[in-house]
Amino acid sequence: METFFALNRGLHIAAGFTGFFVAPVALAVRKGGVAHRRWGLVFFWAMVVAGSTAIVGSQHIHSTFLLLTAVFSLYMAGFGYRSLFLKQLAWDARVEGFDWAVAGVGLAVFAGTVGYAFFARNIPVGVFGALGAMTALRQLRGYANAGHWTKNQWLLNHISGFLASYIAAVSAFSVTSLHFIPFPVNFLWPTLIGVPLIMWWHRRVRSQRAPLARGSDLSGSPAPALRK
Repeated sequence: METFFALNRGLHIAAGFTGFFVAPVALAVRKGGVAHRRWGLVFFWAMVVAGSTAIVGSQHIHSTFLLLTAVFSLYMAGFGYRSLFLKQLAWDARVEGFDWAVAGVGLAVFAGTVGYAFFARNIPVGVFGALGAMTALRQLRGYANAGHWTKNQWLLNHISGFLASYIAAVSAFSVTSLHFIPFPVNFLWPTLIGVPLIMWWHRRVRSQRAPLARGSDLSGSPAPALRK
């Protein structure tokens, strides 16, 4: 069994480092181009592998923080990737049952995470739980308003999901490996850097495309500061 967990840890480290270095490349190249799509896909699968192996590894080291951060990172990566296939919600009100189910389960899981964090007084877990719950709730609200999205909504969701997944992965690495950084700085610094980056990308997208419709609140952003 120890061999299995050792292999799992090695795979987790390899996937995590792949995601860490690939994400900036995907951001740097021309958006929508072949290179962006290629490196974005590599990043997505790296996060899937890193998150899945983190869930397995958390059972071995009994780390609730690692478990729930991995769930959050996986959910946000899936949210960002799935947004690429929801462009039609700007004019089509039909939402797949799969999307409703994922957002509903996500809301239940993250709401439960917030409850656990409250009673356990675990601030990091509570923060990711709250952000995940808000994201899932906004997804559900967005699906309820399908057909009234603006044409750039999928892109805002794509940016929010992938960058939030990256922030969560870096936070987990910082908390579990960078022991020279004191708490809560080790937990907060990726968010302090990543959230302004998400906000900058949102402003850039809005400045290049049509403004959002009045009353639309479908961003799916992972934090209140990222609301439109």
